[in-house]
Amino acid sequence: MSPSDDTSFRVGRDPDLAFDALADPIRRQILAVLSETESCSAGELAEQITTVGRTAVSTHLRVLRTAGLVQERREGRYRYYSIEPGGAAADVIALLRTLFRSSLDDARSAAEDSAARPVRDAAG
Repeated sequence: MSPSDDTSFRVGRDPDLAFDALADPIRRQILAVLSETESCSAGELAEQITTVGRTAVSTHLRVLRTAGLVQERREGRYRYYSIEPGGAAADVIALLRTLFRSSLDDARSAAEDSAARPVRDAAG
């Protein structure tokens, strides 16, 4: 079996790559723009991401694509990017949902324990 036949070697299924990609504020900004549109060309994204140049936007898109967070569609000489709905993004969302649910459950338990304890009078 070749690495391309094994789904564990597929681009975009490594949550570590996704979290590394999400660590950069420019990449998060690119994802925010893509979340508001169906798809964008690299040029359209570069027009909206004004803190870096076109070449840097393309480099960030390559990192996001390798991490499985965005997908690329070629149409003629243009490339259009959109959020990858089932790749690493789904894994990241599932992990964050689990972490937040666990934290919220812990906070609820602590609040319930605190509410169940009798209030002591400061004088006594």
